[in-house]
Amino acid sequence: MVLSKLAEEVSSTVVATIKGTDDVLTAFRQTVKNQIVGALKDVGDMTTGGMEAVSDVVKGAVSGASGVGTTVADSVKGAVSSAIDGVSEVGGDVVEAAQNAAQGAVSAVAETGGDVASAAISAVEGAIDAAGSVGTSGSDATKKAVLGVIKAADEISDEVGKSVRNALLSAASLPKDLVEKVIKGSEN
Repeated sequence: MVLSKLAEEVSSTVVATIKGTDDVLTAFRQTVKNQIVGALKDVGDMTTGGMEAVSDVVKGAVSGASGVGTTVADSVKGAVSSAIDGVSEVGGDVVEAAQNAAQGAVSAVAETGGDVASAAISAVEGAIDAAGSVGTSGSDATKKAVLGVIKAADEISDEVGKSVRNALLSAASLPKDLVEKVIKGSEN
């Protein structure tokens, strides 16, 4: 697996921070949020570089979590949600963060050999959860997260892209009408 320097650092930090803690998911979420806030403060330019940092942090966090006893669904959902919370805290574009975080999570799961379709659903769920908590449009965050997971899946292969689209459409936890609309728009 080829991770950026930032993603490698986040992965190591996640492992070091949550190993041995009693509440792994809370420690994981807080670590991801702290890493996002720190990365965005370091980048300064939250347009291009900052959004790439969001993807890298989530990718590193999900990769690191795969080795410390969290489920893929929990780590993906928690990483995406925490990343959006962190972007919100520093005044960044949370809707763009939803797309980048979802994309990074799905890429990490693919690279670790996990179930990409299930990860895509968890990533969109994490974006929806975070949108509500940071006071932004749930439908905008959902659209961008769906676009992010589709983009990541399509980069893996056409077959994975199709599998992710089918999973998103069949997920009872996601707003089917909105997901359908985004998927149809992404195929044009």
